[in-house]
Amino acid sequence: MPADCGVHGWLVVDKPAGITSTRVVTMVRRATGAKAGHAGTLDPLATGVLPIALGEATKTIRFAAEGQKRYRFTVRWGIATATDDREGATVGESPVRPDAQAIAAALPRFVGSIAQRPPDFSAIKIAGRRAYALARAGGAPDLVARPVEIAALQLLAVPDPDHAEFEASVGGGTYIRALARDLALALGTRGHIAALRRLAVGRFGEAQAISLDSVAVLGHSLAASEHLLPLETVLDDIPALALTADEAARLRHGQQVTPRDPRERAHLDRLLDGTIVGARHDRLVIAVARIEKGVLRPVRILNR
Repeated sequence: MPADCGVHGWLVVDKPAGITSTRVVTMVRRATGAKAGHAGTLDPLATGVLPIALGEATKTIRFAAEGQKRYRFTVRWGIATATDDREGATVGESPVRPDAQAIAAALPRFVGSIAQRPPDFSAIKIAGRRAYALARAGGAPDLVARPVEIAALQLLAVPDPDHAEFEASVGGGTYIRALARDLALALGTRGHIAALRRLAVGRFGEAQAISLDSVAVLGHSLAASEHLLPLETVLDDIPALALTADEAARLRHGQQVTPRDPRERAHLDRLLDGTIVGARHDRLVIAVARIEKGVLRPVRILNR
């Protein structure tokens, strides 16, 4: 199958447990014949929304990955694991089991901009090596806390003394495993993720998701189905500028462009240098561009 099979857009897969995000991408690529990549890794134990970019949409992955993410998760109190989830070896225990009142009282300190140390078993690189590779080799990765944004954190239920269920909306780079670990420590106990489901990534949600089994059944016909979402879906939140056919052609060839249309020029003049915009022609985004000194310079050309 050729690398470019004419399929360009977004597919939202409901990732099952027990499989890596990379494996999901491989299965989608084989089913569709299209170049593919994912926006926002899900751990193997996690389920839920995994946006897959196909074809030229792979050039817009960063815009999806930067979107806010929403999760539902269960914390198991009393046991700390090496991976901060149920798949890791036990590394600490506590007899303390916080009640609903104590849990609710602790949540506000984890909302807003907070400092979070990533889990030892994470894909962050340290001197060229992944933290999880260092951890598996028996080392202690030198990971420092970094700022993350947690927009909302809600206690949903306390089904039994050992477990509590939550929902959270978080910004890019936030680890739910680390949130569970730190929340447990704040409550005077230990804890890890027992279950994790992603409900949304930016504009992508559960209502749009399709199972991996359905992907395999539909195969190449996915391109003509309602499941393939427009490439522009992840660019709707950035400014848009309309170009003429001549301006679009010049931008596609790597040249800087200044729109001649007075309305588009006025729009451009209101935007700050460094702003990323979607350059459109005939209602299609033909490039992602950056404003530099009052002109458009192409960042990524979208060929469709």
